[in-house]
Amino acid sequence: MLKNIQFKTSRAVCYGSLVFAVISLCGMNLSAADYVAPRGPDGKHPDLNGIWQAMNEAHYDLELHVARASLQVREGPQGPVPSIPTLRMGAVGAVPPGMGVVVGGSIPYKPEALLKKQQNQKNWSELDPEVKCYLPGLPRATYMPQPFQIFQGENSLFFAYQYAGAVRDIYLIDRGEAPIDSWMGQSDGVWDGDTLVITVTGQNDQTWLDRAGNHHSAQLKVTERYTPMSANHLQYEATIEDPETFTKPWVIRMPLYRRVEPGARLMEFKCVEFVEELMYGQWRRQPLER
Repeated sequence: MLKNIQFKTSRAVCYGSLVFAVISLCGMNLSAADYVAPRGPDGKHPDLNGIWQAMNEAHYDLELHVARASLQVREGPQGPVPSIPTLRMGAVGAVPPGMGVVVGGSIPYKPEALLKKQQNQKNWSELDPEVKCYLPGLPRATYMPQPFQIFQGENSLFFAYQYAGAVRDIYLIDRGEAPIDSWMGQSDGVWDGDTLVITVTGQNDQTWLDRAGNHHSAQLKVTERYTPMSANHLQYEATIEDPETFTKPWVIRMPLYRRVEPGARLMEFKCVEFVEELMYGQWRRQPLER
């Protein structure tokens, strides 16, 4: 039998009969607020350089949800069943359960906007911009099931996303109103202590927030906060404001984890060519069976 092992910390003495249990219990005494990240290129602010990825089900649905038979369902004799477009995907097209990342639990939709969300969900395969490889926008790019990389310089940062080769420049100045709307918008940053705060404006109304049909208008404003909590862990928070779609601002929060495997890097997922048949195949001289 394993003997009880005693570990002393600066704050408490932790006891456990198993090593992993002892480490877990003692770790609870060490607050993430005590962590001081290495300084970045400017020598003043935390070094956020690295490859990061969310590990949750937010990409399927930001809100708390149970498992569903399919990303797109229809009414069946005993309850919802997969729709015709997703039927043959089987379990691959199912929605895994998720605890949700919306602070407070639910998205505060206006009634008419909630109806649009429900219609989006019913017609996911035709309407979700991800299906057509359109750029994801913010905050969706952050929690897609693919990594992204932060390149941090003295006066600016560059975010590169594996999905669709999406990128954005973050300038540490206030550039004022975005001159045009775009898929990834305009990102202006500022440091709040050890937290990088990015305000994203000027996004078009074509992107979704997840695969559940959650959406927004062109009035969307996203305020992101990236805070180092350990050597391999950032706390991500985004405040979402859109008076045309929501009754009030709301917040999502989740951890982001550093990819630490040997040789970690972004690889290519330029999916435009992957959807050429879906979008343009019917116009071939000799179309393939659809």
